[in-house]
Amino acid sequence: MTQDTTGRLGGRRALVTGASRGIGAGVAERLAAEGADVVLVARTLEPGGNPLGGSLRETAERLEAYGTRVETLAADLTDEDDRARVVPAAAELLGGPVDVLVNNAAAAIYQPMADFSLKRRRLTFEVNVHAPMDLIQAALPGMRAAGQGWIVNVSSASARHFPGPPFELVEPGADLAVYAASKAALNRLTNGLGAELHGSGVRVNAVQPRAAVLSEGAAELVGDTLRPDQVESLEEMVEGVLALCDCPESVTGRTTVSLDLIRDWDLTVHGLDARPWERTPA
Repeated sequence: MTQDTTGRLGGRRALVTGASRGIGAGVAERLAAEGADVVLVARTLEPGGNPLGGSLRETAERLEAYGTRVETLAADLTDEDDRARVVPAAAELLGGPVDVLVNNAAAAIYQPMADFSLKRRRLTFEVNVHAPMDLIQAALPGMRAAGQGWIVNVSSASARHFPGPPFELVEPGADLAVYAASKAALNRLTNGLGAELHGSGVRVNAVQPRAAVLSEGAAELVGDTLRPDQVESLEEMVEGVLALCDCPESVTGRTTVSLDLIRDWDLTVHGLDARPWERTPA
């Protein structure tokens, strides 16, 4: 499946969570470069507000170059009341209902499960499972009324079970199991929603990297423990997300892998500015 990417999302209204840095910021930039109006959602509005760096303001400034409407919305997705205002506010800022929803924000806490507190477990599932479902439920009426919509949940390869025993673990090993469990739940919800909404014009899919994307958060968690073959570029991951932001109605309920989509659909990887991209030699 080869798709022309030049301005192909012109006129669509998109909402991206976790858009202050990393994959979310990259997806938001590519959406704007492809012509979409975008609302950026994250907790950090201004520079300097997070030790990992990045902010909604900085992402928005980069996106201004593409000439589409770009709005920022600071929200705490761990708080059900705060996230309840996200989709209505996005529709108001964009002048119409959301067409494309990218659930990218995530809480990743890695530690042994023997002393993994209930508070941290709840926070993980609040951000990684309940928040995406709440945003989806809020966006669905507008998508159904329009007869089309694209929902993309950013997942993780960690949702797969460890084969064994013996268990041949690499860092962070079993410490990621609670995070992984939340992503497995997100995958199953994606599949169920795809089946439930099939025929409505609303597509619901999940995409995960095959290898690690060393965003600011991921780099902080895993450091320099990964080999080059265990790392995937941000541009490749974003290409996979973009493919599902503009996929046909027959593609729904799937949990996909970015590099597999690029191969199977014969996609050309583009930079975040939608121009042709080439991998920098190692």
